[in-house]
Amino acid sequence: MTWLNGLIDLPWWGYIVVTLVLTHITIASVTIYLHRHQAHRAIDLGPVPSHFFRFWLWLTTGMVTKQWAAIHRKHHARCETAEDPHSPQVLGINKVMWEGAELYRAESKNAETMEKFGHGTPDDWLERNLYSKHSAKGPTTMMIINLMLFGPNGIWIWAIQMAWIPFWAAGVINGLGHYVGYRNFECEDASTNLVPWGIIVGGEELHNNHHTFGTSAKFSYKWFEFDIGWGYIRTLELLRMAKVRRVAPKFKRAEVRPEIDEHALAVVIANRYAIAAQYARSFKAIVAEELDKLRANARLPQLEANPARQMKVWLKQDAKDTPENDKQRLDQLLAESKTLAQVYQMRQELTRLWERSSLTRSELVKHLQDWCSRAEASGIAALQEFSLRLRSVAAVH
Repeated sequence: MTWLNGLIDLPWWGYIVVTLVLTHITIASVTIYLHRHQAHRAIDLGPVPSHFFRFWLWLTTGMVTKQWAAIHRKHHARCETAEDPHSPQVLGINKVMWEGAELYRAESKNAETMEKFGHGTPDDWLERNLYSKHSAKGPTTMMIINLMLFGPNGIWIWAIQMAWIPFWAAGVINGLGHYVGYRNFECEDASTNLVPWGIIVGGEELHNNHHTFGTSAKFSYKWFEFDIGWGYIRTLELLRMAKVRRVAPKFKRAEVRPEIDEHALAVVIANRYAIAAQYARSFKAIVAEELDKLRANARLPQLEANPARQMKVWLKQDAKDTPENDKQRLDQLLAESKTLAQVYQMRQELTRLWERSSLTRSELVKHLQDWCSRAEASGIAALQEFSLRLRSVAAVH
């Protein structure tokens, strides 16, 4: 009766390794196929990996491609509003963290969401007659396979497989990824990066980077960030099984231009979040110096424990994105320091380059040229240096 113990007999640690491998394949399927390929069209997948991922997700999650893509697209389009299917800023962190799967199931029954956001997803014979029609049979099939291979151990392996995506994706990423963590960019929602090493959930931890550059196939941005999903995509590309369509734009420096042109303007606009982040970093020393002066003269307004960090965030943000409860404290601080007031005002004037307005391209070029001229005449060394950076931006790559 040894067959009751399964076809494969492993030491205790072997079952743990098998579980981690199986769940990691599921994570890779979600991030590569559902997220980057289907929801955002950041990559094109060949028929072999595309169908393998779809089949594997049917076995291990029972999720329907159209439902997942539609719900995720709606999340981006309605982020942090009452229409967001799973915003912890609206629904509360406990609700999203522990009931994320229920929120997903509820939204999947919203016909309007499916109609508006579910376009372009698979609609072939297999999708209509198996994957969508019999989605629950996938996990059941997986349980039978696990029992045949691993015997009673297959039960807990299967249970972990079934809980893996609801916990890590629906709970941790959708919940904590909009609640705690660090932010490289002050985009217009509350998304955060949880850790710089995207291994457990395939790079999805780099959620702030993703929300800033929603159609980028690569989620890592800074040198210390690791996106294992991107590594898999590059491998598939080398095997001619995938094609990357878009990555986050970056710029490099060339010779300083005496005159700004429309090309430089386009690079600045395309990299606006990176420009804003660089601006905040450029004035780190000046902010610290000004805060020390205010502190020495007992003129520093009541801010949080780390006013330098708070000022860095304000310099990253467009004024419209600064929370109302922060604006009074910001105004108090700027009233005490003409230097910080000038630095902040110059930052907000950059907003005109990328906000929706009736200005023509030539008028925006003139605005940027004028900005650089005034920055270089300001007498503030960091502002002058930053202006030279803008004058030297080269092609997006």
